Amino acid sequence: MFAVHLMAFYFAKLKEDQIKKVDRFLYHMRLSDETLLDIMARFQAEMEKGLGKDTNPTASVKMLPTFVRAIPDGSEKGEFLSLDLGGSKFRVLKVQVSEEGKRNVQMESQFYATPNEIIRGNGTELFEYVADCLVDFMRTKGLQHKKLPLGFTFSFPCRQTKLEEGVLLSWTKKFKARGVQDTDVVSRLTKAMRKHKDLDVDILALVNDTVGTMMTCAYDDPYCEVGVIIGTGTNACYMEDMSNIELVEGDEGRMGINTEWGAFGDDGALEDIRTEFDRELDLGSLNPGKQLFEKMISGLYLGELVRLILLKMAKDGLLFGGAKSSALLTKGKIETQHVAAMEKYKEGLANTREILVDLGLEPSEADCVAVQHVCTVVSFRSANLCAAALAAILTRLRENKKLARLRTTVGMDGTLYKIHPQYPKRLHKVVRKLVPNCDVRFLLSESGSAKGAAMVTAVACRVQAQRKQIDEVLALFQLTREQLVGVQGKMRAEFEYGLKRKTHALATVKMLPTYVNGMPDGTEKGKYLALDLGGTNFRVLLVKIRSGRRSVRMYNKIFAIPLEIMQGTGEELFDHIVQCIADFLDYMGLKGAQLPLGFTFSFPCRQANIDKGTLIEWTKGFKATDCEGEDVVDMLREAIKRRNEFDLDIVAVVNDTVGTMMTCAYEDPNCEIGLIAGTGSNMCYMEEMRNIELVEGHEGKMCINTEWGGFGDNGCIDDIRTQYDVEVDEGSLNPGKQRYEKMTSGMYLGEIVRQILIDLTKQGLLFRGQISERLRTRGIFETKFLSQIESDRLALLQVRRILQQLGLDSTCEDSIVVKEVCGAVSRRAAQLCGAGLAAIVEKRRQDQGLEHLKITVGVDGTLYKLHPRFSLVLQETVKELAPQCDVMFLLSEDGSGKGAALITAVAKRLQQPLREN
Repeated sequence: MFAVHLMAFYFAKLKEDQIKKVDRFLYHMRLSDETLLDIMARFQAEMEKGLGKDTNPTASVKMLPTFVRAIPDGSEKGEFLSLDLGGSKFRVLKVQVSEEGKRNVQMESQFYATPNEIIRGNGTELFEYVADCLVDFMRTKGLQHKKLPLGFTFSFPCRQTKLEEGVLLSWTKKFKARGVQDTDVVSRLTKAMRKHKDLDVDILALVNDTVGTMMTCAYDDPYCEVGVIIGTGTNACYMEDMSNIELVEGDEGRMGINTEWGAFGDDGALEDIRTEFDRELDLGSLNPGKQLFEKMISGLYLGELVRLILLKMAKDGLLFGGAKSSALLTKGKIETQHVAAMEKYKEGLANTREILVDLGLEPSEADCVAVQHVCTVVSFRSANLCAAALAAILTRLRENKKLARLRTTVGMDGTLYKIHPQYPKRLHKVVRKLVPNCDVRFLLSESGSAKGAAMVTAVACRVQAQRKQIDEVLALFQLTREQLVGVQGKMRAEFEYGLKRKTHALATVKMLPTYVNGMPDGTEKGKYLALDLGGTNFRVLLVKIRSGRRSVRMYNKIFAIPLEIMQGTGEELFDHIVQCIADFLDYMGLKGAQLPLGFTFSFPCRQANIDKGTLIEWTKGFKATDCEGEDVVDMLREAIKRRNEFDLDIVAVVNDTVGTMMTCAYEDPNCEIGLIAGTGSNMCYMEEMRNIELVEGHEGKMCINTEWGGFGDNGCIDDIRTQYDVEVDEGSLNPGKQRYEKMTSGMYLGEIVRQILIDLTKQGLLFRGQISERLRTRGIFETKFLSQIESDRLALLQVRRILQQLGLDSTCEDSIVVKEVCGAVSRRAAQLCGAGLAAIVEKRRQDQGLEHLKITVGVDGTLYKLHPRFSLVLQETVKELAPQCDVMFLLSEDGSGKGAALITAVAKRLQQPLREN
């Protein structure tokens, strides 16, 4: 028993001594946590450099865009071919992807040799050999009469400009075929395939093996967004935000980036980490000075590194009693499979002895322990370096998503990772230590890169088909110049109908006289009360106007109008308004003051005078009974009488659009048009009295409230209305009415978007085909979300958050489509608005007999003010359709409040001479 203990002690001591000896000798290969964190930071800096347009040419880590824009979503299906060229063998596969409610992939494959004379010979012969193998495979499998899409896994650094194109930057591993570098490998293969007349194959995707690994794993786990290969060579890819990739146009979505991390350190960034053995190995390689990171990590080099270390130790008398065999002196005699065998848990030492004997050496027990530990140090350093670079990628992903904690999956492949008994465990442990704020799952790729190429091709086919369907929907909202000119012409015709006595009753654009005959001239002064009713909020304002300096001060209070009041009786609505006025007068200490009042009433009214307005019909969700056909000023006066607390001088009933024009005219005398593009849509302008047949008199001008929201109610723009416009109209409070407004105003744009999203989801093009209860809810998609989603400052991640708030669980691709839908709907709205405005400025130019008109449009409304593109598109459309008009746009400051007071002030000013007479 004592002898056994003694032996165990002797062996433990021997092992300890040998390990210490090796550790001293390989001191520089053992990397501390601080060093690994430093390497991680260096790699992050190199990634940034590779992504930058100006810094990429000098970056060692090339960060190549792959043009892979989406990962599998499970709906892919079909039959695909795949080629895999890049390792010791070349493989051809047929991949059958079937949906059937579950992810199912069946594969048939054939391996072909890659002889040295082919991979190091002439480039043309290499691609002809690949084409010959493909033909052989298709004949063997009875596929020669089928037209199939093909994915080409090409495991060498390529610069891609599209998914199906790639220029070889440099050969790596053992490949050296002449005349291929700086040429498009897809074109070369396509040319070789043309020699076979019975071969009908389309190469849809060129894929790096690392991308193939990521896509294969992403098919099984949607969280997978990183691919790593640790085999003959080493590399990684991941999904990067497009906004960070300066080498590719566009900011939307994500794209797979092939890091080509094997070249990390080629610029000298890792010189302090490299050892004398790394330098010796590099000098003896096919590509000295290149792929320095890969030469410290990958399977092609680890065995050789071990050999060089053992040789040096033997020369120094630290191993084999100083003896060296001819095999130990021969390059390539120790391979990575030997390193893996020597590190096996139980039989490792026995394997070590056997391998060393095969090398012509006579190792002692101590030699075997030392050699085994050399293998451990070399492979552990490899795993550490890989972990540091991978941790940098994971940190970048987490920061891109602005998350405190990231959950992700890394797809893994490569012989070293698969066959080495300790490697995966070591790698996982170090990664988790370096990025404690990332929950990482490592998923081994089944059948790896070749299946991945088929998956990329399948995704490309799916995306292509889906894109076509989405484009067909978006095309409905893309108006041609001819269509816009048509809208402009029809709007102009409706203006004329509305102004003429005979046709006025049939006109959809009502062209209502407002009895506002003058514009502010700067002499207005005094205190005025203004009321503003036009939406769910009601405002009461006190406006103080000082003459000379054109100074206006305002005090206001906002009151809510509950739905039951909006849709109750007229008496209840006006009693509520008077209650709000009383509260305001109390609040301002003005009870009993006799103030002139302007009433902004933003609904279609027929006016018989400036203080008389008969409501034609409610819009914007109001439905109060016994109001349509009644004079709203009389209804307000009656309500004031019922209250019997105060009396007010109601001077003018004003539309908010007219208020907007008057506010801007106070700043710019050239302003003769008012436009509202907000919850509703409307326009007013100053018309020559001689053209207004509904009002007596031919001298001067009068403001016309067009009420253009009703344009098209006679069917004249049905040719540009879509099924979604019809659905929104039919579900509204006033079906068949205000059709133009329903295509252009803030109250309806979000609802149009919602209808499109429902349709696209039904077609399986969005939200995984799942229509959530929230998406079924009318009015859920407010127009403010359009403005937010279309903002240039908003990354897709924030778009996804907005959609999540709406109960819509979206992928990155979904977010892109939603953004496109919002853009199409809002652009059409702005163009239609612009066409209507172009009609009025052209009318004003022609009425005045001018070659060229200079005019200002006063504008208000949340859509115009808050939407990131609406105003620009509207202005561009006006410029295009009315090129002889120089149109300025002036934002109104509180048109409905300040404007009402100014109209009241102008009306009082114009009444003064009449009273004096």
